[in-house]
Amino acid sequence: MVQKMDSIVLANRPLGDAELGNFRLETAELPQPGPNEFLARTIWLSLDPYMRGRMNDTKSYSPPVGIDETMEGGCVAEVMESNNPDYSVGDIILDRLGWTSHGISKGIGVRKIDPIIAPISSNLGVLGMPGLTAWVGLNDILEAQPGETIVISAATGAVGSLAGQLAKLKGMRVIGIAGGYDKTQYAINELGYDVCIDHKSASLHELRKQISVAAPNGVDCYFENVGGKTLEAILPLLNTFARIALCGMIAWYSPEATKTAGPIPTVWGAILRQRLRVRGFIIFDHYDRLDAFLEEVAPMVSNGTIKYKETISLGLSSAPQSFLDLLEGKNFGKQLVRVGNDPK
Repeated sequence: MVQKMDSIVLANRPLGDAELGNFRLETAELPQPGPNEFLARTIWLSLDPYMRGRMNDTKSYSPPVGIDETMEGGCVAEVMESNNPDYSVGDIILDRLGWTSHGISKGIGVRKIDPIIAPISSNLGVLGMPGLTAWVGLNDILEAQPGETIVISAATGAVGSLAGQLAKLKGMRVIGIAGGYDKTQYAINELGYDVCIDHKSASLHELRKQISVAAPNGVDCYFENVGGKTLEAILPLLNTFARIALCGMIAWYSPEATKTAGPIPTVWGAILRQRLRVRGFIIFDHYDRLDAFLEEVAPMVSNGTIKYKETISLGLSSAPQSFLDLLEGKNFGKQLVRVGNDPK
């Protein structure tokens, strides 16, 4: 058995945009599980935009990653040794081991994975945290209804791609915003969006005009994953009493990007005049909805009704660059790192 493990730690905090120098690869002896613990090897590592916030030493909904600590993240892993009666050698699990090749777990908050339902990697994407985020945002936060018009930013990302498909299945008019021709065509031709607009090829005013044409009756729901120019473009187009599900703001995760953000009075004024309902939500507050989500969505993933896409990099050492690419929107669908081989 392998006697060493690799981990990627936070070497220092970003002063502006995150960069490769903020990370460091370390090798250590393989730990041994204690009482009621198990040792697992990582197969798939999830990379997600929220991780950028964990690199900052600021107050948030979760503590920041400490300097020299392993970067935080969800993993699909295989149990190798176990002193925990609930987990056996060979079990495939979903756990938050972080950016590491191996990890020790007590089994708290761990979910066993059934590899028959769908490929195990899907438990980090369409059947995992991003998928639950899409489902909760659409159903619980937006309370989306058939016949309404919804706009979804980052329309082909891990969250947006499922939100768009579920909205279409509800009978909504679905408008996506994505970055690049290939992504917009994928959203329309594969995911079933009515319209998808390329924000990279449009100025703020052009983007607003294109959304207006696509939504002649205005916009009832906005699934916000981005912030930035997209939010500024859509605000005046939201109907009275429209709802916004504030899931992320990747355009503003860099301190430098906030310097060109629209003024707060513009946003606050739109919320007041249009009587908008804006609700931020963190998916960790909604895991009581996991069973209902899986009951509805897992069969549709299994039978091919729901489509999903993954961008995969190879090897734990590729995680930092892949993460930086994710923050720049270079991924297509869910960003994953293959750390180990699938179980035999």
